Amino acid sequence: MNDPARVCQQLVTGLAPLFQCSVHNSYVRIRTPFLYPDGDILDLYVVEQDGNWLITDLGETLRWLKLHTTSPRLTSRQMILVDDACQTHGVEFLRGQIEARCPHGEALADAVFRVAQAAMRIADLWHTFRLRIMPSFAEEVADFLQQHNLSFERNHREVGKSGREWQIDFLVHGGTSRSLVELLTTENRATARRLVEHVLALWFDLQNLRQKPLQYQFVSLFDDTSDVWAEEDFRLLEQISTIQRWSDPEGFLETLRAA
Repeated sequence: MNDPARVCQQLVTGLAPLFQCSVHNSYVRIRTPFLYPDGDILDLYVVEQDGNWLITDLGETLRWLKLHTTSPRLTSRQMILVDDACQTHGVEFLRGQIEARCPHGEALADAVFRVAQAAMRIADLWHTFRLRIMPSFAEEVADFLQQHNLSFERNHREVGKSGREWQIDFLVHGGTSRSLVELLTTENRATARRLVEHVLALWFDLQNLRQKPLQYQFVSLFDDTSDVWAEEDFRLLEQISTIQRWSDPEGFLETLRAA
């Protein structure tokens, strides 16, 4: 007959060794049984600070994310998810580190678990980088424009010289004129060339909009977080538009504000 008390004792005895502690200078390193999505082990650190125990990942979770994606930064939507994970588990996200504070004599093990759980949820944002598709890239750009107080319209329509009606991803108001921004994003090299040819035709047909009184600026924004673009792709479009790369958000912002 099964003995519930014996089961509980086996669990307590078996779980404890899964957390291994060692001293590293002023820190105690805790090697947890939790794994990042690629199998790396999550380590946490404990140090005394201002009369409390500080449990922290020392920024390793955020560094892990940056190592496993070419995206230059977390989007505002992803930051909301980070904040939500931290609030759910009662921890803080400060200077890129996941942290919890525990007064001496209180539940240190509980604080360690909370930091570990938050780290795992934040690490899972990796999947949002991997599964990103065109609509979500457009959302990232829209978030960026909002953060910098730029007025814009999405899916703006214009009629070209040929009589064809085109839909442009963004019309951005900035400076003394306006910018038409077309996004180029894909993870497929064959699709990349077709996108470039489409945008080239778009800008060519709308050439009359670059003249007064409208004087639109044409901006081709490449999502270069995927290594699918050839140098000739950039050269083709730079002849007829301003080239910007998503990995250089400041350059993109400067182009829009200069217009």
